[in-house]
Amino acid sequence: MATGAEPERPSATPPHAEVKADVRERGSTDPKPLVTALETSRLEAVLYDDVNDPRGVGVLAMSEDPVGLVGAYRDLLNAEPFAGLSLRSELTMLGRTYASGFEQDLEEWLFRRPRRTVLNAAWPWAIWYPLRRTGAFGRLSPKEQGEIIREHSILGRAYGDADLAHDVRLACHGLDVHDNDFVIGLIGRELHPLSHLVQTMRKTVQTSQYLQTLGPFFVGHVRWQSAGAR
Repeated sequence: MATGAEPERPSATPPHAEVKADVRERGSTDPKPLVTALETSRLEAVLYDDVNDPRGVGVLAMSEDPVGLVGAYRDLLNAEPFAGLSLRSELTMLGRTYASGFEQDLEEWLFRRPRRTVLNAAWPWAIWYPLRRTGAFGRLSPKEQGEIIREHSILGRAYGDADLAHDVRLACHGLDVHDNDFVIGLIGRELHPLSHLVQTMRKTVQTSQYLQTLGPFFVGHVRWQSAGAR
């Protein structure tokens, strides 16, 4: 769950994927019409059951072109059966994949890895949340920032190597209505390790000293997802 530093010396803005999560509350407890609508749409998406709301669902959509989020995805949500659901705007999250400048394979890092993570049928549990760093973090030197982020990265990599938790890191500068900096998705086989990773991260320098806000948290279990990516 390491949020990478913004590129220090980019030569050009790399391509990236846009990811949006919408959480809604349904009037009926039958999710089948929602699944059918998603299957028919052929959009690359995930439908989650909201663990904290027995009538709630979350929809995660991905697109390499942000126009897709105001095109086919928007049309899907404005048509039945989604049009009949109440939007919980406080849990709407929008972000873009990003690179720190040191990745060897941008195609893998920006496109294939995030899709493979959220569409993996073996990892049905997810925790999604936004965060915002304090202004003090931005005033640190690149060396100091790197050391703080490295502590986060080591923890996240340990959980990933043990197949306990896998992350999707999105930047949302200028995209989030609450002015957050990042959206994080923790994905895994079981829920407990995802929660435990959040707990462990609380002790890091970044979380304990340089986060202004964290959350709200959406906790979901996959009801339906597009065919897995490779």
